[in-house]
Amino acid sequence: MDRDDSVVVVRPGWHPLFQILVSFPIACFTGALLTDIAYARSADMLWADFSAWLLAAGMVTGLLAGIAGLVDVVAKRRIWPLWQRLTLVIGGMLVLTLALFDNLVHSRDAWTSVVPAGLALSAITVFIMLVTAWLGAPKSYRRVVAVQQTGVRQ
Repeated sequence: MDRDDSVVVVRPGWHPLFQILVSFPIACFTGALLTDIAYARSADMLWADFSAWLLAAGMVTGLLAGIAGLVDVVAKRRIWPLWQRLTLVIGGMLVLTLALFDNLVHSRDAWTSVVPAGLALSAITVFIMLVTAWLGAPKSYRRVVAVQQTGVRQ
């Protein structure tokens, strides 16, 4: 019997929960900026409503990602350099604070809910979010899934 009946065992090291959760507020806050731009160009209230909902969803998922991020930062204090940990913590808190103020601005009625303050806050939030991600996170997850072949029969 020359058949290869090997069994492949996949063993993930650890699950990067923060990396998964942080994608939701990034998408929501970026979507809020895009819908703010659409509202500024068209003055259709539907876009302002979309912005408000995206900001609210981004805040909820951002808080969950923030909790997971704090756990990661504390757990990896020996691995991550201090500047990288501070960039993630301060940048994340700044993004959530700006998004909260942006959400409060978007709770007003009509044109003033988006233009100019809401649009400016959305743009600043996305800019700081991108800078924080660029400075703090790209080198933070380097583990890969290991594949081990066992039980080879001949």
